[in-house]
Amino acid sequence: MTPAPLAARLRIPSGPLFFPVTAYGPDGSVDLDVCRTHVRRGIEAGAAAVFACCGTGEFHALAPEEFQACVRAAVEAAEGRVPVVAGAGYGTALAVHYARLAEEAGADGLLAMPPYLVVAAQEGLLRHYRQVAAATSLPVVVYQRDNAVFTPETVVALARTDGIVGLKDGLGDLELVQRIVSAVRTEAPGDFLYFNGLPTAEQTQLAYRGIGITLYSSAVFCFAPEIAVAFHQALEAGDETTVRRLLDGFYRPFADLRAQGRGYAVSLVKAGVRLRGLDVGEVRPPLHEPAEDHVKQLAQVIERGYALLEEAP
Repeated sequence: MTPAPLAARLRIPSGPLFFPVTAYGPDGSVDLDVCRTHVRRGIEAGAAAVFACCGTGEFHALAPEEFQACVRAAVEAAEGRVPVVAGAGYGTALAVHYARLAEEAGADGLLAMPPYLVVAAQEGLLRHYRQVAAATSLPVVVYQRDNAVFTPETVVALARTDGIVGLKDGLGDLELVQRIVSAVRTEAPGDFLYFNGLPTAEQTQLAYRGIGITLYSSAVFCFAPEIAVAFHQALEAGDETTVRRLLDGFYRPFADLRAQGRGYAVSLVKAGVRLRGLDVGEVRPPLHEPAEDHVKQLAQVIERGYALLEEAP
């Protein structure tokens, strides 16, 4: 673990949050050398943090020993330069197990993903995340999406729980997010963190910034870090011209293409990494590879995005 607390290191984002893909070799096994290269390149390109083995990293497809090896590889590649946060999920017992594996691997924090399958009441969700938080010394960010949607009162309780430092929103209900932020600010004041975790989060980041949320995940950073960094810098500088140019010319076309297939939030990103010259292999089932025509369109979108950077004044 790096010495500085996770929350302090993330509070003022120096760049996009990097959610690397997990690389597989020709035989389908995890390729740790390529994983390290991918993480190292991302940090050198300006990532503020590495979120290893999370959604984009196919957490669902990794066996426990593969998960731990990948987290350890990310920690080794980071060399303490940025924090490394690892995914943890499934039912409570397995989520606790993955949390402990991540701690043993040297992670700086956890992203606690929704529990497997069940639609639980608020009381059960709270018990689940409190047990995950109590299982290790690692700070925990709770991921709101799908079957883990919280009332403001539950998030207040989470914010008061030792070890839980933030909420990542992958739902996109801005009215709910505003009520959550207001409730926590009023009833559990402190340094609770919030993240925009929607797919292609850049598309909605202007709206999230209006609520005061500056942290966001960037899948685009995996394959086009220069574009992601330019967008992040434009947001921070209030450069609306650059923000709009990239939204209109790159991010919206990419999001439109991503919507053409189920699972493209992962498989299309992985295809993008391969297009940019790093062979990270294909996705594992039950995800599938993008259609050939969609990969060709992705190459054109990426080319257009880099051309837009050249047009900057």
